[in-house]
Amino acid sequence: MSSSSQSALSLFVTGTDTEIGKTFVSAALLRGFVREGLQAAAMKPIAAGAFEVNGVLHNEDADQLDAASSVLLSPEIRTPYLLKEPAAPHIAAALENVTFDIDHIVDCHAQALKQAEIVVVEGVGGFRVPLTATQDTADLAVALKLPVVLVVGMRLGCISHALLTAEAIAARGLTLAGWVANRIDPDMTFPDENIASIREHLAREYDAPLLGIVPHLSPASPELAADQLDINRLLQTLRHAQR
Repeated sequence: MSSSSQSALSLFVTGTDTEIGKTFVSAALLRGFVREGLQAAAMKPIAAGAFEVNGVLHNEDADQLDAASSVLLSPEIRTPYLLKEPAAPHIAAALENVTFDIDHIVDCHAQALKQAEIVVVEGVGGFRVPLTATQDTADLAVALKLPVVLVVGMRLGCISHALLTAEAIAARGLTLAGWVANRIDPDMTFPDENIASIREHLAREYDAPLLGIVPHLSPASPELAADQLDINRLLQTLRHAQR
């Protein structure tokens, strides 16, 4: 365990959209941190689409993150809000009479930091997914005060999505610690040119490095994806941001 929550590192993983491999890349990051000898834990604070196994609620994303972690948090800390309906969080919450409390998630995160040396917090959907009538996932990232890693799903339209998301992250006063190009569409035309364009813009405007290019893997393998990520560079950025 970490000697104190002050020494533990943490990051917030967001994406350009839903279904672009945010959980997959988060799991790859966790695998990379574990390889570096760190006690790594994951949080998926809000998850929609739960299923029951032997009377216990599970979520596929949360289970994937647990499988890649070396420290398992209790389900109540890892996923404070686990919803059954596979829908947008605010819709699922309304159906189940649940109200999201960002302060409660922040408290859970503080507990997580006491149990691990690094905590990967995966958001839900894109960067601005509504949680309540007045708050969204960007507000959650701000409340957690974490550097952000952006997962870009490489497909047609990804350049605008990447730049708009980076702009929204910066507008909230958050640090864009880097981004990952995830080749979700193996048939995408001009992928290298798209990556180069995003890389140039994000480096120039936000000093945010490309942390790696994850090829289209079938079956998906967080272990192989971790090989493509510059874990040491990310750790340096996180440690610098913590000072």
